[in-house]
Amino acid sequence: MQDDLLRWIRPAIRSLSAYHVADAEGLIKLDAMENPYRLPHDLRQALARELAGVALNRYPDPAASALCAKLKSVMQVPDEAAILPGNGSDELIQLLAMAVAGEGRCLMAFEPGFVMYEMIARFVGIDYVGVPLDDRFQIDLDATLAAIETHRPALIFIAYPNNPTANLFGRDAIEAIIDKAPGLVVLDEAYHPFAQQTFMPRLQAHANLLVMRTVSKLGLAGLRLGYLCGARAIIDELNKLRLPYNINALSQCAARFMLAHSEVLEEQAAEIRAQRGVVLAALQALDGVEAWPSDANFILFRLLQGEADAVFEAIRAEGVLIKNMKAKDGPLANCLRVTIGAPEENRAFLQALEKALNRMDKKG
Repeated sequence: MQDDLLRWIRPAIRSLSAYHVADAEGLIKLDAMENPYRLPHDLRQALARELAGVALNRYPDPAASALCAKLKSVMQVPDEAAILPGNGSDELIQLLAMAVAGEGRCLMAFEPGFVMYEMIARFVGIDYVGVPLDDRFQIDLDATLAAIETHRPALIFIAYPNNPTANLFGRDAIEAIIDKAPGLVVLDEAYHPFAQQTFMPRLQAHANLLVMRTVSKLGLAGLRLGYLCGARAIIDELNKLRLPYNINALSQCAARFMLAHSEVLEEQAAEIRAQRGVVLAALQALDGVEAWPSDANFILFRLLQGEADAVFEAIRAEGVLIKNMKAKDGPLANCLRVTIGAPEENRAFLQALEKALNRMDKKG
């Protein structure tokens, strides 16, 4: 009976594996690019008073108008641009893919890149085209322009900086892609607080450009709030696909409050950027490790000796959870990814990694 019912689930969905979130209970959590810092005590108390006044018996503002106005001001969104709020960036990626899906159409992104671009393409039934990055994790512009000419993508995602490689792509290459693209180009600026580079001012120069961001990496991951900026005509069409009340009342209230105190989040981001330099220098000083420079709040590194699976488990056994890229070959072979944490968390990670590498040396 169950098999008879499951046949109604599309084969493309049944072939997928669900997005896995590791259990971090009892561990130092450095696997999900979260801000490690809580808000100051006084600010938490003030936020609690604000949230206590929310009318939970009423539906939230369906357009999140006050929140969008605050985002537009604080995040310096051009006056001519409109904003679409999403339940995290993931919902916005899904809305975009749903809006352009159709027979013979495709979504394009770079590889290695954010896994949700391909997953969501498969969810909504649009073809996916992945364009490999070069050996420096930069855009191969000739190959990309040729792929655009061949596949004529309805939608191109460019993570800026890229996940999981943590680097910014060249601006000239991105401009060339925007000019060549027949459809929409989305600059996914999830890690903007750490890169401090943006295409937001270019919205006025390119009608097909959209800029997507999230407050998650800034320190508000629990709110699940993303926002998409672009030409009003495009945002109005995408808004038709947004489910009513997708941003709940508590998230709207908390986000407005924190945007009014954005200097606190900016100070935390500055501390994370400083710690990024400390962790990168320590990784690059280790024998048997290749660590790449980062423009985000995480660092990708490769083990030149030992197995990533074994080192990952050894680090976990020391109480630290990082991300295992689980690649046996290709550009991410034997790679791990670590989020930048608070100083004591970073020290615990580096000590655990060094201990694991020493253990591998003795076994070898």
